[in-house]
Amino acid sequence: MRISPKLAAFVAVGALAIAACGGGSDSGRAEVPVESGQIPTSTEGTASEPTTAETDPPATEPEATTPPDTEPVPVEIGAVTDGDADGILNVPDEYPSIQAGVDAAMPGDLVLIAPGVYNEAVDVVTDEIVVRGLEREGVVLDGEFELDNGIRVLGAQGVAVENLTTQNYTDNGVFFTNADGYRASYVTTYRIGDYGIYAFDSVNGQIENSYGAGSPDAGFYIGQCSPCNAVMDNVLSEHNGLGYSGTNAGGNLMIVNSTFRNNRAGIVPNSGSYELCYPQRENMIVGNSIYSNNQPDTPAIDVALLAMGNGVVVAGGIGNTIERNLIYDHDKTGIALVPFLEEGANDDLPTEEEWELDCAEQRLEPLADEIPEQLLWESYDNVVRDNDITDSRVADLGVEGVSELTGELRNCWSGNAGASSAPADLETIAGCESEAVPADDAAWTTSPLNVLQWLVDAETAPPSVDYEIAELPPIPDLDDMPDAATAPAEPATDMPRAVDLAAITTPAR
Repeated sequence: MRISPKLAAFVAVGALAIAACGGGSDSGRAEVPVESGQIPTSTEGTASEPTTAETDPPATEPEATTPPDTEPVPVEIGAVTDGDADGILNVPDEYPSIQAGVDAAMPGDLVLIAPGVYNEAVDVVTDEIVVRGLEREGVVLDGEFELDNGIRVLGAQGVAVENLTTQNYTDNGVFFTNADGYRASYVTTYRIGDYGIYAFDSVNGQIENSYGAGSPDAGFYIGQCSPCNAVMDNVLSEHNGLGYSGTNAGGNLMIVNSTFRNNRAGIVPNSGSYELCYPQRENMIVGNSIYSNNQPDTPAIDVALLAMGNGVVVAGGIGNTIERNLIYDHDKTGIALVPFLEEGANDDLPTEEEWELDCAEQRLEPLADEIPEQLLWESYDNVVRDNDITDSRVADLGVEGVSELTGELRNCWSGNAGASSAPADLETIAGCESEAVPADDAAWTTSPLNVLQWLVDAETAPPSVDYEIAELPPIPDLDDMPDAATAPAEPATDMPRAVDLAAITTPAR
């Protein structure tokens, strides 16, 4: 690694930790086993009896923690039975709690939840079951700021969670770990202490038609997988620290047709040795609306403060494609390709040949004999084209290298409408379609991005607001799952669903 004056200054100022949750501090991640088949046991979440709610949606006022304007009315609880002949386990009519229904379910069964407030932390360990609410707004899992995860899928394969709301959990709303096959559909997460919907060390997944607000880390997260074989489609993420974050996640990972607005920062994939499967690589970020991610009054971890004011930040990521997105109104950049300086590294940097290893192979690689205290992950080989980007106060497009000259990182830009850039004229000096000789080093020094300034800005950024009391917008009017009462169970096998990327157009403003 070249030690340049820029790198020395970068390290001296501090770590540019524009990453999804800095290594090891995340309570949800810390309890997750790395090795396949190791399933942690739950220490929280004894179910209470559910209570019914009126027709008002849950937590639609910022200060509310349960559905407003209603006094919970006890529901008559049915007797627990051993299994269910029709494959539908009704909560609470047949099973007194969601956990009881999940525990009794067999592969292929549907746990069908009646409207009510359920103070539970549910653990799922059975393959190929579906957990579904009859009403998205009316079926509310409420952690009361004491329970850890709304629904946690622990090594179970092919589990689907559908048509319900989770709120007021200390860690995550819906958490998939070590899953081969997973799906979250028509799920709302609100006031969650870490992540809204969180897929870790899991592959072959779909997150769709879902909403996340009020998480200090991210509304949506996919991490430690390559190839991930995952699709995030038609989600809305707002008033989080990060709209989406994904450490070391990539390989057939698509973020499409979604909206990221009014977070501290929008979409933030990154590399880091604090999770396996490094580096981050090969996301397709296509057809999204990404705007006004400068929100000063959200809950936010430190890295969200560092990334604040950006639409898309690739921090040390490799080979991502960012295409046909509508991006506007950001205090810093619309799309930035920047380095990530990792403190307390667990390995050395992988070579370019090692970038090609999938996660299963990378897990078997021995750690370096000598591990540096810091790693500088640069962003290489990213493609940024055909985006509609406007109203960025620093630059619509930005890139900077620290350990390498910016022009040696092999990123390219083409066809981006209305885009200013730092350095200047990116599409001229590094166009994706150009076969001209690359620009000389001097061309990359005109109006540089200066990511060091981000570190300075973070020192005076508005501080994080406690997620329990942060002012959030009311939950918007969101679609329910069609035919929730009658649709057959569809476990999360054969995921993700096919996406016709070519048919996706740039959203209208």
